[in-house]
Amino acid sequence: MPVQPFHLAFPVDDLAAARGFYGELLGCPEGRSDRHWVDFDLYGHQIVAHLAPAGAGRRSSNPVDGDQVPVPHFGVVLSMDQFDELAARLRAAGTEFVIEPHLRFQGQVGEQATMFLLDPSGNALEFKAFADIGQLFAR
Repeated sequence: MPVQPFHLAFPVDDLAAARGFYGELLGCPEGRSDRHWVDFDLYGHQIVAHLAPAGAGRRSSNPVDGDQVPVPHFGVVLSMDQFDELAARLRAAGTEFVIEPHLRFQGQVGEQATMFLLDPSGNALEFKAFADIGQLFAR
């Protein structure tokens, strides 16, 4: 079955900063927008930054394979080439990672490349990739 695009709306405290982060740094094309929200195309998925300063950046964390993973978070599963290209672009831009790009569950079921970072409003994003996409839901 083909992958269907998802839609995710999330709070930000500054739309101009969101445009810089999602549009310029991550390279997400901008779609529709209004005074209080902006649509972005995140690898074929619609994400919507809504101006809602009181709701932005609230999180805690849970341990996963030795890392403290921010909760809540959102992101996309990329190809390994896309992951490597994005990681290189983020490093070149001096991005501060919550969790640096690395392999998680190395040599185990579900082995994956992963990285976590925060947008300017403190929302956590994860980008991951699998050498074998069949491992995405493997147990």
